Amino acid sequence: MKKLSLLLAACLMASPLALADVVIIGHPSGPDSISSNQVRDLYLNRSQALPDGQSANPFELPEGDATRAEFHSKVTGRNDAQLKAFWSQQVFTGRGQPPEEAGNASAMKAQVASTPGAIGYIDSADVDDSVKVILTP
Repeated sequence: MKKLSLLLAACLMASPLALADVVIIGHPSGPDSISSNQVRDLYLNRSQALPDGQSANPFELPEGDATRAEFHSKVTGRNDAQLKAFWSQQVFTGRGQPPEEAGNASAMKAQVASTPGAIGYIDSADVDDSVKVILTP
């Protein structure tokens, strides 16, 4: 019983560290804010424009990335398997292509910072002056 209590305590203490504190970032010339619903619509191919009317260019982290999982859990409500199925259907029916992939948080920042209309997500600890936070879901 004591081992189980220690294991439970260790899991509870470690769990906040395992969750990413995800933020939505945008190009410096983009809108100053965006709603969760607008972000969801961009990442699920329901919209192609930012709130200020610019054409949106969303970027995605790779499957299996903890920040990606946290983002989709909070914003789209889908896991990697559901996203893969969704985008397979979108591509097959000619409705759209998945967002361009950034290999990691640094690549995400670089792509968002250098692409007008870009939107992405990273852990809040990775934010710097090259991009602006437009939503904390």
